[in-house]
Amino acid sequence: MLKKNLVNQIHAGTNSFYKHEIEAAVDIIMESITKAMADNNRVELRGFGSFSVRNRGGYSYKHPQNGETMRVDGRKKVHFTMGKSLKESLIRLPTE
Repeated sequence: MLKKNLVNQIHAGTNSFYKHEIEAAVDIIMESITKAMADNNRVELRGFGSFSVRNRGGYSYKHPQNGETMRVDGRKKVHFTMGKSLKESLIRLPTE
């Protein structure tokens, strides 16, 4: 789902707000989540899930063509854990 689709879906459910107001609210939410994660804070949305930042350590490997040892630096990655409600709703979905 694109952000535009999310804004349209929220607008269809609530006729009391303009689309540009909903888009501004979605932007503020996304910026808040991004800032919290940039500060290494955990973001929990009850019923949906939680986002956290994990550090992935660096590692070495041998280049397959020339046998040279290469080094990959560590980096941060986003980890998502599903909430109970989301997990249960996905289990109930029919498989294709």
